[in-house]
Amino acid sequence: MPDRGPDILVVDLLGGIGDLLILLPAVHGLGRRHPGARIRVLTHEPGAELVRADPAVAEVRTPRHGRPGAERDAVVEALAARRPDLAVSTTRYDGIPELLSAAATRAVTDLWRRPPPDQPVGARYLEILHAEGLLDAADRAARPRVHVPAYARAAGERVVDRLVGDPLAPPVVLVTDAGMAVKRWPDPHWRRLAGELARRGHPVLIVGPVPAADPLGVPLPRADLPTLAGQFAAVARRGGVVVGPDTGPVRLAAAAGAATVALFGPTDARRYGVGGADLQGLPGCAHRRPTAITEQPCWWAARCPLDPAGPACMAALDVDRVLAAVVAR
Repeated sequence: MPDRGPDILVVDLLGGIGDLLILLPAVHGLGRRHPGARIRVLTHEPGAELVRADPAVAEVRTPRHGRPGAERDAVVEALAARRPDLAVSTTRYDGIPELLSAAATRAVTDLWRRPPPDQPVGARYLEILHAEGLLDAADRAARPRVHVPAYARAAGERVVDRLVGDPLAPPVVLVTDAGMAVKRWPDPHWRRLAGELARRGHPVLIVGPVPAADPLGVPLPRADLPTLAGQFAAVARRGGVVVGPDTGPVRLAAAAGAATVALFGPTDARRYGVGGADLQGLPGCAHRRPTAITEQPCWWAARCPLDPAGPACMAALDVDRVLAAVVAR
């Protein structure tokens, strides 16, 4: 009877869907490099939905409660269930690296170490794991790719077919919201972009809040994340484009195969770029800190030092520039 493969515990408890998607190439690379490995992923809901059906992942764990210390408790439980041969983590708070290092045969617990300001975060992860001998050289060029289950792909196809029909031009999805106010593109910009796209014959679909009285476009129905990925995949099959800020749904669209136009303001497109057309507002802003974004004065409350009306970097992303990028895709 052959020996079982190694148990690999991957911990991503940073909280965002996008954070997990950035790490996904590392998960898949570890699976390729270690045939027969049992890869367990510990992450938050709802991002966990995106890896439950992934053939590379044997088990998905999530924190059991929402009280302080939930993430540390979840790590303790995962380690108690099975001592990993290898632990890999993006998560550095609450003593989690120390827990992993003490329990795992081998642990790589700081994928953020010494990042160059112009290197993509995901590429940094892959470079470090390659330097540790855990990935092959070819893995360093991998991009996030999400596994879309058959049910989600079929559901997405039905929805997009119903909403789009046989259009004159490819559909465009606008992701109008962001998880943080500092990343939001101004509403008048969205409205003008939607109008210009509609005049060119592009069906405009919306992910995010839609004003009932004067909608920007047709809302995609709310769905679980795999089905949203299926909707994005259906848009991609029609040559469509997804536009939005540095947020999880835009990363999900790219990971599902859609062309993207991503709007970057407080975050640096060189570090956090999605991989399509990544547009940077105010690239020379002296307050932007590419490797320490949470220390920027604007980050938590969207109070911009340059403009009391809102993030100047997002407002500086001109509609004509965004429109040109969409049309070029």
